[in-house]
Amino acid sequence: MAKRDYYEVLGVDKTASEDEIKKAYRKIAIKYHPDRNPGNKEAEDKFKEAAEAYDVLHDPQKRQQYDQFGFNGPAGAGGFGGFGGAGMNMDDIFSMFGDIFGGRAGFGGFGGSGQRRPQQHRGSDLRLKVRLSLNEIANGVSKKFKVRKDITCSHCHGSGAEAGSGKETCPTCRGAGVITHTTQSIFGMMQTQCICPTCGGEGTVIKNKCHECGGTGIQKGEEVVEIRIPAGVAEGMVVNVPGKGNAGQRNGINGDIQVFISEEDNDTFVRDGNDLIYNLLLDFPTAAIGGDVEIPTIEGTKLKVKIESGTQPGKTLRLRGKGLPAVQGYGHGKGDLVVNISVYVPKTLSREEKEAIMKFKNSDNFKGDSSTKKSIFDKFKNYFS
Repeated sequence: MAKRDYYEVLGVDKTASEDEIKKAYRKIAIKYHPDRNPGNKEAEDKFKEAAEAYDVLHDPQKRQQYDQFGFNGPAGAGGFGGFGGAGMNMDDIFSMFGDIFGGRAGFGGFGGSGQRRPQQHRGSDLRLKVRLSLNEIANGVSKKFKVRKDITCSHCHGSGAEAGSGKETCPTCRGAGVITHTTQSIFGMMQTQCICPTCGGEGTVIKNKCHECGGTGIQKGEEVVEIRIPAGVAEGMVVNVPGKGNAGQRNGINGDIQVFISEEDNDTFVRDGNDLIYNLLLDFPTAAIGGDVEIPTIEGTKLKVKIESGTQPGKTLRLRGKGLPAVQGYGHGKGDLVVNISVYVPKTLSREEKEAIMKFKNSDNFKGDSSTKKSIFDKFKNYFS
């Protein structure tokens, strides 16, 4: 079944503000929440679909990429088409977006079961920038980075507690993870909920905190991360690597690494989308009488190309499929190698060379005809159009 447009899923316009997107998601999430629709697979699917849409549209960077590429884009180690939403389970959704419902995953106040799901902390994302050569872009490349980040505490293994010490029910919220406030209003009694300040929504507190991490379950450290950059990426693209960012507190969900792509200049080729442009400088005799020349390719090989007699400066040759591959998930096939022909005119000549050329000065074959002049003039006009 084809994926629906994220804006359509939430029922908002493409110009919707962040607040409008949040309100639209909350309305749908409440309607299809599993506590209100127990055993309803269709409602669960709609709940997940809305969470996936919100995951993208509430994040400015992901939203910009989605607006530009749709469901397609640079597929990094974890994929780029789904932005991580398609791989979410229910626990991921509740841990990431539980605050949308006032700090509670369940809907006891709305007639649901009110069953609480444990709050999980998500580590923050990291951003890296990588500069790639044109050859690396053409073939794809794996890069290793030594990243300083939050890692799981080696002493308590992420639990946040000393060995032999466990967790106990939070005395403030009594395990609910939220605190409920009841107030009188003109509409009657109203209840509001917020995340418990004592346990942070977990419902439990640590009796004896780890002396290394202070109960957070994380510590600063270094990790070597290998990231696969797919072929065909371009300047400004972002490759997302799920689960390689900062560790979540107390064995929570790891953040992601976002790799920003930049390109190095190339001495041989100029990139134009997926096409490569090569400037071929012909000597005058070859341009006049024709011959064979060799054209370099991005793969490092050379192609033999026949030059027709009377080839004019500015003529282009197109070698199909010899350019860059389309980035995975966005387009298909390869671009072309476009050969732009220039003709070299010697700056200095010997006396013998001058005498040889002067013999042809008055020949009609060495004077441009009207069609050639028009062709050159049209190309000249195109520079200003």
